[in-house]
Amino acid sequence: MLSRINMAPKWQRKTGLPYLVHVYMGLRPGNAPGQNAPGENRPGLDGGTSARLTSRMSDPRPSRNPAILARSLARPCTRAALATNFGGAPYASLVLFAVDLDASPLLLLSDLARHSRNIAFDPRVSLLLDATEGHPDPLTGLRLTLLGRALPTDDPRALARFIAHHPTSVGYAGFADFHLYRVEVDRGQLIAGFGRIDWIGGGDLLFAPDARVLAAAEPDILKHMNEDHGDAIEDYARGLLGRKGTGWRMSGIDPEGIDIRCDNETARLDFAVPVVVPVLTPEEARAALVQLAARARQ
Repeated sequence: MLSRINMAPKWQRKTGLPYLVHVYMGLRPGNAPGQNAPGENRPGLDGGTSARLTSRMSDPRPSRNPAILARSLARPCTRAALATNFGGAPYASLVLFAVDLDASPLLLLSDLARHSRNIAFDPRVSLLLDATEGHPDPLTGLRLTLLGRALPTDDPRALARFIAHHPTSVGYAGFADFHLYRVEVDRGQLIAGFGRIDWIGGGDLLFAPDARVLAAAEPDILKHMNEDHGDAIEDYARGLLGRKGTGWRMSGIDPEGIDIRCDNETARLDFAVPVVVPVLTPEEARAALVQLAARARQ
């Protein structure tokens, strides 16, 4: 079982370095996201404290915090409608979509595409993220409109994250005319149904705590889980998300959950919603993954 073996990559096992040891815990009501409850520590996995982890399927549960709900909507999205300025006229197009660990949108665009030429003229963009698929009345479903600026980035880590979420893009990501863009979000409008409309500032919408340590470890965590713990990922898909099929792989991990995929099917599993103590280190990631595996096998 996942909880009984060393999840450390082989190079870490040889050096004896610790790999992932703390339990991921939820906050008590009233605590701010990203903080422990007063007087509450993060005990070791064998410390006897149960982790508060919950799973979410395709529709996020209502949240009192619109920013958390907006991120919960954005993280599993794989495509978006991109609106750009075409010589003063609005121009909308379909693009593949992913987000970084802080929920900043990432787009891989060709210089030859009309929207890329529009961005070169005016970097202001808008993105529509639609979570209403399968909803009996789409106008009462969740959707998020983001406004910001699309700026090119040469961050290889962010590009690798995009490719992990869109494996087919590996065939053209290295072409000279393709570039990765990060959207600097100014604000977003979340619509969660009739009368449930919130404007969210960009600083509030993005995940604020520092996730650079987890970001640097993400490729190793994904490689290790996919190579050594495919059975646990299958358990996540079937036991916690009710998905079918075999061959599920982990495509991403961030402070608020994990992404998995099987061929062209994708799924999102949040560690806890709506208020969580974020996973910010490989140690906390291991604890969260172990607890998810235990829940999946119950």
